[in-house]
Amino acid sequence: MIRVFLPAHLRSLAKIEGEVTLEVRHPVTQRSLMDALEARFPVLRGTIRDHVSQKRRPFLRFFASQEDLSHEGLDTLLPDTVVSGQEAFLIIGSVAGG
Repeated sequence: MIRVFLPAHLRSLAKIEGEVTLEVRHPVTQRSLMDALEARFPVLRGTIRDHVSQKRRPFLRFFASQEDLSHEGLDTLLPDTVVSGQEAFLIIGSVAGG
């Protein structure tokens, strides 16, 4: 099971409390994780990644194993600590402004 932590506004939209656990097909990549997340919570389609390009939305960041994975390719394998469920895959809302 993959553990995913979503920012408050996406948890609210999907009516989720706390962390989400997902069955994700192997190989576990950002793409397969997002596919599983959107299949379970269809209301999130288009909120985390663009409908057409499938790229991450600009004001969201992806973290796992204390690393920023936001600029990694969609098909890059996620760290073993995430795949094993030891650590959560974090989707964090960016802060902008001045």
